[in-house]
Amino acid sequence: MSSAFDDTTTRPGAPADGPDAPASALPAPRTRRRRATDVALVATFAAFVAACALVPPIPTGSGVPITLQTFGVILAGLVLGPLRGFLAVTLYLVVGLAGVPVFAELTGGLGVLGKPSVGYLLSFPLAAAVAGLLARVALRAPLRWRWAALAAAGLGASFLTVHPSGIAGLMWRLGVDLPAAFAIDVVYWPGDVVKNLLAGAVTVAVLRAYPDLRRDVPARAPRP
Repeated sequence: MSSAFDDTTTRPGAPADGPDAPASALPAPRTRRRRATDVALVATFAAFVAACALVPPIPTGSGVPITLQTFGVILAGLVLGPLRGFLAVTLYLVVGLAGVPVFAELTGGLGVLGKPSVGYLLSFPLAAAVAGLLARVALRAPLRWRWAALAAAGLGASFLTVHPSGIAGLMWRLGVDLPAAFAIDVVYWPGDVVKNLLAGAVTVAVLRAYPDLRRDVPARAPRP
């Protein structure tokens, strides 16, 4: 004799929570939460790059000052990965070109495209993306080499994107030939090395505290 208490069928109107439950009755996926987190990270790193630009720059004779912007750009790629790093720096660039003074020397607007620094500036989103891609390899290095590998990833991104684009911008806006533009660009190399060493160290510390930030890199036990 059966009773209402041993009836295993789903009564009309009762919520279904078994394996055959409809999709509408299942818990909301984590996708929406991850997207919200990604948006917050993109906005945060865009603001961080802008903050780096607020640090007083070191003037040079070429009209392109030495700033901390590239540190923020490379760090965004190393920490966030290629896509989110690209989006963060693109957001920074769009905000600056829209007129907000977030570029070096508190400048903003389309007028910066007429300056000798235009090549460096426009290369930033690509630099972050390349840094993020190279970091995928660097993050698989043994723990004792990870800092050096990440710094090398940042330097590689910088010399593959920022410096060639910067040299092209110098030739365009200053009207100089390639050797002259290259000689100007060399001035930024020592600072670039220091900034990428720092970016590698910061990335190691951040990802050690928040390993889920790089979901594009499979988690694994670090080798000594």
